Amino acid sequence: MRRPLCLLLFLPFLAACDPASLGATAAVGVGSVAVIGRTPMDAAVSLATGRDCSVVRLDRGLGYCRPVEPPPAPPPYCTRSLGRVDCWREPPLAFPMQRGVADGPEGLTAEQEAHRTRRWGLW
Repeated sequence: MRRPLCLLLFLPFLAACDPASLGATAAVGVGSVAVIGRTPMDAAVSLATGRDCSVVRLDRGLGYCRPVEPPPAPPPYCTRSLGRVDCWREPPLAFPMQRGVADGPEGLTAEQEAHRTRRWGLW
């Protein structure tokens, strides 16, 4: 399995040795930028590093690879008050604990966290 992947990575370099295939290599590069937003070499780097890397990002004035996305901030804790809703960054230290306005999840589930941190590519 490792040998075919290695050959695929070096195939663009071998194609550029023949002047007749230089046009085909350029067409594949332009077509891949139009379809997947990166060149074949960018796709190989993205596959190897697990990050989203592209020269299109460089053209837009961004870094070559997309930075790692931090986890989302926890939602505010909101309770009912007289005629309005009060929100805090942390739950107040009251006893008994007041019920929050939104009784949804307070963080990401394991499946959502796995989806957020998944690698780019085939695995």
